[in-house]
Amino acid sequence: MKRWLVIILPVLLILSACSSNAVEPMSRYGNEVNDFEVTNQNGDTFTKEDMEGKVWLMDFIFTNCATVCPPMTQNMTAVTQALEEKGIEDYGVLSFSVDPETDSPEVLTEYAEWYDIPENTEWQFVTGYDYDFIRGFAEDNFKTIVAPPPEGSNQVTHGTSFYLIDQEGTILKDYAGIDSGDTEFPLEEMVSDVEKLVAE
Repeated sequence: MKRWLVIILPVLLILSACSSNAVEPMSRYGNEVNDFEVTNQNGDTFTKEDMEGKVWLMDFIFTNCATVCPPMTQNMTAVTQALEEKGIEDYGVLSFSVDPETDSPEVLTEYAEWYDIPENTEWQFVTGYDYDFIRGFAEDNFKTIVAPPPEGSNQVTHGTSFYLIDQEGTILKDYAGIDSGDTEFPLEEMVSDVEKLVAE
């Protein structure tokens, strides 16, 4: 009996350690991102295939946003800075514009320059599609809304969550992209989750 315990206990400890390090998908996710082809801030084509092999953090923003997008992008920048301090690589950030008619590659490049993004961070700001695409892409993949501006406004309605996507393109979970009510932006949780996935 003791001999079996000597054999089994280390195996159980290894399995429990693996499970504790895993980032489990939230119940509403676990699906792969749909195929897409977009244009980044450099005017280059970016597709789902370009995501393969890396962990990704994703959000929806637009450059004329007067409310939530600046703090969202600042918070995402803080995540990239924290990951750089830890020496974490093999991850990227993907920001889809919800106002593609306004947000040309040149406009997105200028927007990115407002933030202190670490030089070695791969951050793709993307555009090059129509409104119907981004509305469907957001709803089908991330269960979130993109809605046109009210009459007389240029402010698109969109969700403020950040999303975690693994190396196989599977959506795992979301995070609050800004402080809201009793919910604080979970900087440490995001950094920890990316670190765990990269290490797998």
